[in-house]
Amino acid sequence: MAKQNDEFQKRLLATFRIEADEHLRAMSSGLLELEKTPSGDHRAKIVEQVFREAHSLKGAARAVSLAEVEAVCQALESVFAEMKRNRLAGSPALFDLLHQAIGALDRLVDPSAGTPSPPSMTAMLIQRLDHALQARLHEPEPAAKTRLPEQSPAHAADAPAAMRDMPIPSANQSSETIRIATTKLDAVMRQVEELLSPRLASAQRAKELREAAAALTAWKKERAQIQPALRQVEQAFARNNSANATAHGRLALPKLLEYLDGEQLAMKSLDDRLARLRKSADHDQRTLAGMTDGLLCDVREMHLLPFSSLIEIFPRFTRELARDQGKEVALMIQGGEIEIDRRILEEMKDPLLHMLRNCIDHGIETPVLRADKHKPPHGTCALAISQLDSGKVEILVTDDGAGIDAAKVKAAACKLGLVSAEETERLEESAALALIFQSGISTSPIITDVSGRGLGLAIVREKVERLGGAIALESTPDAGTCFRITLPLTLATFRGVLVRAGEQLCVIPAGSVERVTRVARKDIRTVENRETIPLDGQAASLVWLTDVLEMPRKPGGSESAEMAQAVVLGLGPAHVAFRVDEILGEQEILLKPLGRQLARVRNVAGACVLETGDVAPVLNVADLMKSAVKQATTPRAAIAAQLPADAAKPSILVVEDSITSRALLKNILESAGYRVTTAVDGIDAYTALKTATFDLVVSDVEMPRMDGFDLTAKVRADKQLAELPVVLVTALESREHRERGIDAGANAYIVKSSFDQSNLLETVQRLID
Repeated sequence: MAKQNDEFQKRLLATFRIEADEHLRAMSSGLLELEKTPSGDHRAKIVEQVFREAHSLKGAARAVSLAEVEAVCQALESVFAEMKRNRLAGSPALFDLLHQAIGALDRLVDPSAGTPSPPSMTAMLIQRLDHALQARLHEPEPAAKTRLPEQSPAHAADAPAAMRDMPIPSANQSSETIRIATTKLDAVMRQVEELLSPRLASAQRAKELREAAAALTAWKKERAQIQPALRQVEQAFARNNSANATAHGRLALPKLLEYLDGEQLAMKSLDDRLARLRKSADHDQRTLAGMTDGLLCDVREMHLLPFSSLIEIFPRFTRELARDQGKEVALMIQGGEIEIDRRILEEMKDPLLHMLRNCIDHGIETPVLRADKHKPPHGTCALAISQLDSGKVEILVTDDGAGIDAAKVKAAACKLGLVSAEETERLEESAALALIFQSGISTSPIITDVSGRGLGLAIVREKVERLGGAIALESTPDAGTCFRITLPLTLATFRGVLVRAGEQLCVIPAGSVERVTRVARKDIRTVENRETIPLDGQAASLVWLTDVLEMPRKPGGSESAEMAQAVVLGLGPAHVAFRVDEILGEQEILLKPLGRQLARVRNVAGACVLETGDVAPVLNVADLMKSAVKQATTPRAAIAAQLPADAAKPSILVVEDSITSRALLKNILESAGYRVTTAVDGIDAYTALKTATFDLVVSDVEMPRMDGFDLTAKVRADKQLAELPVVLVTALESREHRERGIDAGANAYIVKSSFDQSNLLETVQRLID
């Protein structure tokens, strides 16, 4: 019985911690808003809300026998009650104390979140709250006295003083539990219930297969029964005994004829059964595939959490750190409702906190210095989250501070020996700023407990790239800095391009693939001992994927082939073409980690099981780009002038959402001598048409956002584009779809099921000429 009570108490405490966390976050947010609202009805509503949160937390703490939490909440209730009656003014010192009290409650509720507060510290906090009620807390005390000594000296140097009272939840704190909206749970439950139908269908198919197997067994028995008579006839003929053979033949012939008649019926029956089974199995496969995809999508949705669940701690973080440094900083947050994979969210907590810390410590100036620069006394940091069209999310972390001094970055890099003095002179400002992500680079003149070691941004970049993202920055002196982070929405599954490098199959995440292409051997040029290929009028570095992965090239492979296959990867502003032996297609990939023993393997992000059952490595694009730089780092713009002018070639825009079909059409048209630009859907295509000149459009019909019919109609409605030829290449082959394409204004309609390369080229040539 005692054991059951202990288990129940543990479950009750786990539930309490989830509830308490919500109350504490609401109280913290309310205090921050209260500081910005000196008076008025809204202030009274905020005080009432915070008062109710403290009261609710007190009641919950009493239910699980946490006396210290109950006592602190009782003291906070008394303070908020006096504020409700307007008997207690909200001074900066009082707000500091209230925030410290919430920090202490954090530790009391969940000791694993930080160093637990000893009972004496809790008693001291309650005493100080009582003093505040007696109006004894008029002025801020010195920082060393107003702050509770809740951390040991060993930890004091690890965090800024203001942050010692504010424990930040650890990354694994929320990994054991997750809160899910009931609508999402209901959707998954409905789909799980619908799985009963294919389950019953599979039982029926198994029954039909058993019946077919039983019929086959019966047929085998009949065949076995006729075999002895046939062997006797065969043996008689073998002994040249025609009389015996004839006699045996007369006896065996009726049985043989009966067997043959029965065999024909049995074979027809078995063939019909198998045809029905094949048709049913195809139907079941389509049904189960649809259910599986839907269930996978909904379960993936359950793993998504809004950014607000992470960034709720940021306003308090900003307030404490800014006050600790004598600065005034306002934090603006946008896009907190956007959802992303929980695992990515947990991994990005520390990088975002570090960048925010950098903005406040390095970027935002003190009020006096800002006044000298004719800036408002309070600085602004902004965190903006937006969702991109390609299944990615973009995070902007900006400030309006001093910006990053490129000259100081160059000097720091030169001092560390990362670049020579001559190289720093040739570096453009964007390239110099990118050095800030190198380990050891810091523009801070001193090393503090907040920053100055030059490790933070290097770790930030490493974490972002490990998640399959990219980071870049822009900075303007005395105007501020902007960090731009791009991340995938989920880590579970994604589309991958399957390639063969030497004898090894590899998968490259499709999100980083700009295009796949075939390049004529004569178009591969050597510039400064590096191979390059023409790409959109510029030059892209070409490296062998086998060389980057340090694998042997395939003997007698594609090295001497007239046409080379390459995958062009892009990461931020960088673009590199990787030459492969074969591009096999695109498929859905489930990424699997390599295990603790291989937690970090250069150029490899994980592994996956292919449709064939083979295991293939999934490549890390960020590592590939870095490895390629060692072999070929020639910027495209630097040698663009060396490429021959190609303006005489007709320009074609290919619009196709499938990367495989897009690559096929592009290769066919480029091999025929056309200049080809690609777009992924109708909106992307229309944007390209308004910014560049094309001689013809080849478009798919079924695409997201804007399909081929709508794109064609939009082109015809545009006066500048009305005469532009449009060829629709699609799998839709019904008469209604053809008529719709003609009504929309298409010049040609080619069905993929009867697609022929010569037919496409003939159509294109006729329309362009």
